[in-house]
Amino acid sequence: MRHNAGMPGHLILVRHAESVVPRPGGPDEFHRPLTETGLAQAENLVAELVSARPTLIVSSPYLRAVQTVEPLARAVGLPVRTRWELREWDSGLEPTPDYARYYAESWADPAAARPGGESLRQLTDRAVAALTALAGESDGGTVVVGSHGTFVARALVGFGMSTVDWEFSRAMPMPAIYRIEVS
Repeated sequence: MRHNAGMPGHLILVRHAESVVPRPGGPDEFHRPLTETGLAQAENLVAELVSARPTLIVSSPYLRAVQTVEPLARAVGLPVRTRWELREWDSGLEPTPDYARYYAESWADPAAARPGGESLRQLTDRAVAALTALAGESDGGTVVVGSHGTFVARALVGFGMSTVDWEFSRAMPMPAIYRIEVS
């Protein structure tokens, strides 16, 4: 689709519903599914999101994000398209019970990156670029984006929400919905 100059893109960012907890030897990030509760939460999102009349539904390729927006896609008769750039933050950490300490350190210094990972600043840039591109494809329609907590939080930072910090990100529910407009 072509973007009409000056026509804002309406984006609805959806953090995935409750998923299986990451653990060593468990499903990898690509295949970690929603729990039974999470599947029910995804179904419950349909009533709220269908009224937005989405014209495009796009998701991180990770299973839990796709599963969260699939019920909406079925309800409105649209496919779920996946985009690699909507994936969760690559923190450079293996699953660990004390992840919060490492995440807090990253939020305190968004430019810092662990070996093999990306910094939160890099994630913010990736999120803004990906979402701006989607808004450009929307022709003024509404795009529902299924993604992840840190991705959504850093996207909000990138679009000027100055109150988003580590505590905000940590407290974000599963699922969560945020609406933004991109011009």
